[in-house]
Amino acid sequence: MTLAERAESAGAALRPVAAAGEPGRVNHPLLAGLARHGLLGEIFRREGDRYAPTSAMALCRIREGLARHSTEAETAFALQGLGAYPILLAGTQSTVDQWIPAIAAGEIAVGFALSEPGAGSDVASLALLAEPDGDDYLLTGEKAFISNAPDAGVYSVFARTSDRGARGITAFAVPADAPGLTGTRQSMVSPHPIGRLTFAGVRVPASAVLGEIDAGWTVAMRTLDMFRPSVGAFAVGMGQAALDAAVAHTADRQAFGRPLREFQAVSHQLAEVATRLHAARLLVHDAATAFDAGGRTGHLSAMAKLFATETAQQAVDVAIQVHGARALEQGHLLEHLYREVRAPRIYEGASEIQREIIARHLYR
Repeated sequence: MTLAERAESAGAALRPVAAAGEPGRVNHPLLAGLARHGLLGEIFRREGDRYAPTSAMALCRIREGLARHSTEAETAFALQGLGAYPILLAGTQSTVDQWIPAIAAGEIAVGFALSEPGAGSDVASLALLAEPDGDDYLLTGEKAFISNAPDAGVYSVFARTSDRGARGITAFAVPADAPGLTGTRQSMVSPHPIGRLTFAGVRVPASAVLGEIDAGWTVAMRTLDMFRPSVGAFAVGMGQAALDAAVAHTADRQAFGRPLREFQAVSHQLAEVATRLHAARLLVHDAATAFDAGGRTGHLSAMAKLFATETAQQAVDVAIQVHGARALEQGHLLEHLYREVRAPRIYEGASEIQREIIARHLYR
């Protein structure tokens, strides 16, 4: 089987595990299932006695495949990768050895702690303070909309170490049981494990710094540049699931003595969605290929995420429209996708931010 086929198979197999999870909390059996199906092993690959980063294309194929069958499994997979990659990319060997094996095995969850109540897209405005204290740092402040919080075992945390905007941010690996670190859950439209973290003088050793002091912005951007195309892949997977459901429904559903597919007003809408989804998939794969080749990919990742997430929103909306009221019932696939498809247009850079990235590239 190809990687995409393996992901689709795993997504279908893990649906019952996902359904059995408690909304808003980390589903540990689901993480274990992702490891058992070999998908976490694809993004935390062993090379000798070390772990090596995967390819952006592999991320895209897995996320689209999972999303077509289980958005919960896809989200669990994506959050595990997003949270861990700062550790994998920039952590010392001892930090990697401390955390990555358990993360790769699905034994603990990991969070990506970047956003704050007053700093979302404007990451340079981060206020969480990391002050030197001997050989350690003391972290004080708050994070919001953090993946897997407060249930993660470790967080990749971005804090301010100097008053230099984006050039004054440092990344840290912070254990969840560190004294002074507490968390609460945030209820979202889709009940994923998302929460707030409060740091009340949390002591972190200098050995937990990810990369260099004041260079955390680079760690964050390296991670986001790699994962943004795969956000588009997630969106394409959801859009494809919606289109598949719409095609199946309109092929059989009778209205006014004939199938809905024979009404041009219906079939042409689906043709438009199919065309946009194919274009979105090509944009996603182009951005992933460019990233893997080592080129400048910020604008390509922005184009892929922008077009794919906006297209997925349209695909789900059209699918609901051709289904009619039944698609609005709680528990229907499209009702579920309607709640799921909204967030990707915001997280990891809202659509407006992606347009700004693309525009700046035009005038560079």
